[in-house]
Amino acid sequence: MAIIEGRTQRTGRRTAPTATRVAAAPAAARTLTPAAAHGLAAARIALGWVFLWAFADKLLGLGFATPAAKAWINGGSPTTGFLKGTGDNALGGLFGALAGQAWVDWLFMLGLAGVGTALLLGIGLRVAAGAGATMMLLMWAAALPLETNPAVDDHIVYAVVLVTLALTRAGDTLGLGARWAATPLVERLPILK
Repeated sequence: MAIIEGRTQRTGRRTAPTATRVAAAPAAARTLTPAAAHGLAAARIALGWVFLWAFADKLLGLGFATPAAKAWINGGSPTTGFLKGTGDNALGGLFGALAGQAWVDWLFMLGLAGVGTALLLGIGLRVAAGAGATMMLLMWAAALPLETNPAVDDHIVYAVVLVTLALTRAGDTLGLGARWAATPLVERLPILK
């Protein structure tokens, strides 16, 4: 219960200030302002584009982070460059051993495409947040020790944003989240929201 000060209560002839106890609003009654909802939707769409762009660049070798010769469709491995570069890091031996393995490449690419698509459409944000945050935390662990900050880098920030987007139903604004949540499948399995 919250205490609101400054209220007055009439007692006989004089008015005395009192503290009034007010119950906190239930979780269902708390809502975002339209500006906040649109801000979260913009963050969702932008982060979705980050994931889908990484997928497209690694798949096709668009020349940004991945040259055409190392594209997945040209026989390259989407995980080798990053994971092989972690060899001198704290967990480099573990992650270096995973580099270039077909199952790791497939999981990584499916994760990028799935999380990116879910974020852009605003559907399945709970699953997307779990998968995306897991990917980000694994990439963060592979980079330890960090070069520019002892604990936090962009991977941690992305993980926090992903979880926040799922918790705030950011897919309902400028997305298909509300429609998706009303489907019989999602009503039966709410984890798919």
